[in-house]
Amino acid sequence: MNNDLVVMDNSIVKASYNLSVSEQRLLLSALAQIPKNEPIDPKQAYYITRDDFIRLGANADQATRDIRNATKDLMKKTLLIETNVGVLEFHWLSEVLRFDKNADARLKLKYPNPEDYKNYLNGLRKYNLLESLPFGRHSDDIVARVVFDSRILPLLSELKANFTQFLLDDVAGFGSVYSFRFYQMMMQFKSTGYCKISLEDLRYSLALFEKYEATKDLRKWVIDTAIKEINEKTPYKVSYELIKSGRKFTHLELKFKEKKAKEESKPSRDPDTVDMFCKMSDSQINTYSSILSQLHSLSDLSTFPNYKAFEVWIANILRDPASVREETAKRIFKTLRTETDFKRISYEKQ
Repeated sequence: MNNDLVVMDNSIVKASYNLSVSEQRLLLSALAQIPKNEPIDPKQAYYITRDDFIRLGANADQATRDIRNATKDLMKKTLLIETNVGVLEFHWLSEVLRFDKNADARLKLKYPNPEDYKNYLNGLRKYNLLESLPFGRHSDDIVARVVFDSRILPLLSELKANFTQFLLDDVAGFGSVYSFRFYQMMMQFKSTGYCKISLEDLRYSLALFEKYEATKDLRKWVIDTAIKEINEKTPYKVSYELIKSGRKFTHLELKFKEKKAKEESKPSRDPDTVDMFCKMSDSQINTYSSILSQLHSLSDLSTFPNYKAFEVWIANILRDPASVREETAKRIFKTLRTETDFKRISYEKQ
């Protein structure tokens, strides 16, 4: 599962940049490979395959071309992050290698003398421009190798707080560049299911500049497009509202929650079904959400930076079990009854 997890600092979620769908797929495929909670070598390379792109929705016949084009374009792209002294701009990638199975044959034609060929390769090795690849050198599936810019690495690895994470499969099939960004904004506020952003900040983050200046165009081509795709293709149901200040729309509100699993036929009395859910007082919710957030048996449910955020998420489920998938709610309430003193205390009060 860790290999499917994309993690980034919140500053990247809020940064200003404009990437195509293919560039987003390339970036996320590499991000998902970064080890979690451990240091990484600044020169670490990540390999991008046809399967990576196909998995994220690329046409199988065009995946190789999409990867090659995306690597060329992403090398030129930058992101802008606001700081207290100005706007910091840097590149996503420091280098790209696009594999070519015919490259060696062409090089030998250029250097027909074996000694000249050997000297040329030794020159590349001297400056670390050539290395023995760990796997699949001649595999048609591996299309490119990328290395992240050293300036961005601290925002991608060993993150302890203020980060956003989501599963790669959640964004598979997105066809709009805006869907990727909206979903990342949502996941930044996953614990609350609520996100509010000014339209000015939204335009800045999406690098719209003078594009879609009219709110009706922004709604049609950006907001509606992203919301529709997220509702159709992700585990979340999201709604939005444009908020006015005076006579002008100034903010966007997103409200979202996990979709319920499809109802299945069940026995008339199953202790793990919805009828096991019970109403709890605010005091009980506060007490037991704190206890549950620290139980090892539920730790795999946490995608949050700390216990407090996980506690808030559990509290919302205890208050409204229908806010998440039924399987998740069942597990929370079953643990509440079997691994805490809640059931005993409840009976004692009856």
